[in-house]
Amino acid sequence: MKSFQKKILVLVLIAFFSANTNSQTDESSMESNVEVSNKKKKKKKKRKKVKLPKIDLSHWKVTLPVTNDKGKPYEIEPPEILNFSENKIAQPYMYIDSTAGAIVFHAMPTASKTRNTKYTRSELREQMVPGDNNVNWTFAQGGKLKAKLAMDETTKDSNGKYHRTIILQIHGRLTNEQRDLIGADDNNAPPILKIYWDKGKVRIKTKILKNPNASDIALLHEEAWDNDKGFNFEQEVGFRKFTIEVEVSEGKMVVILNGNEYKVYENIHMRRWGIFENYFKAGNYFQSRDKGSYSKVKFYELEVSH
Repeated sequence: MKSFQKKILVLVLIAFFSANTNSQTDESSMESNVEVSNKKKKKKKKRKKVKLPKIDLSHWKVTLPVTNDKGKPYEIEPPEILNFSENKIAQPYMYIDSTAGAIVFHAMPTASKTRNTKYTRSELREQMVPGDNNVNWTFAQGGKLKAKLAMDETTKDSNGKYHRTIILQIHGRLTNEQRDLIGADDNNAPPILKIYWDKGKVRIKTKILKNPNASDIALLHEEAWDNDKGFNFEQEVGFRKFTIEVEVSEGKMVVILNGNEYKVYENIHMRRWGIFENYFKAGNYFQSRDKGSYSKVKFYELEVSH
């Protein structure tokens, strides 16, 4: 009888230890599975989504702060600009930030200066007909631009103030007939609109006539126009994203910041500007020649219509 009881006790102990071992194995397996699952989650978190800017470059050319083989600013026109990210010359000055979903325009003082300026740029120029600078628009025809952008980086001057840059423009242009009429050697006319990133704020500059009664022919000369005093929007954008809208119609120009702050120009100067053709510009027209200075501007969206 005692021998039988001992056998029973041995079987019970074997069953107990076997169950305990299986339990520990299951727990270890579960812990292992949890660790694998957590590692997978961490890997998923580390994977960043690729974002692309909402910008169609098929009607834009770009001027970069580097010279071509003729010593002039390097430009890329459509359709080549559509593959700008593969252009090794362009890569340091115009490239895609796929994390932010933006095109970065990088500019600094170089020898690549366009005519009538001491500053350099990484800037787009609108081309209504791709590859052709001779087809532009008038205020009577109208134009709308909407851009979402941000100042990414910029240096400071010797006084500790941020360098400024022009981020958007409406530039005037003489037709070939107007050019020949006044004996000009190119088609250049003044910009009617310059929008600056200036010490964290958005600043506007436009043109006014020195003599509002000047003749139509006199208006074609750059000397007929002067700079206005300028206007600062109240909002401080700093290094955050912001939206700029520009709406042009006959005799009128409206600039809108973030959909809630407006500046309206509707006067004799806008009406008489109607004599010129125009085109939009967007990017980074850097306003400093300080050694070692630079800025980077990110454009997330850019739309134009007429």
